[in-house]
Amino acid sequence: MRVVVDLNRCQGYAQCAFLAPDVFRMHGDEALLYTPRAGAEQRERMARAVAACPVQAIVVDDRDEEQRTPVGGTGVGGAEAGGHGGGRR
Repeated sequence: MRVVVDLNRCQGYAQCAFLAPDVFRMHGDEALLYTPRAGAEQRERMARAVAACPVQAIVVDDRDEEQRTPVGGTGVGGAEAGGHGGGRR
């Protein structure tokens, strides 16, 4: 599965890191780091992380390359490999 986080939208609430720690982790209090690819075994955890994100910053694409349509979350505008996240406001 392809994972994309809109880091401009992310506010560092860390719900994703709590629900899918093999894919997401916090670096300090505000910066989100994540793996841009997740295995099929992470599907349920990823669905929970997408649903739990209070700002809907996560998109998971679990279709083949040919049929790629983002699933879960809303728009995408950030980098694919995270190293920056917004602070809580």
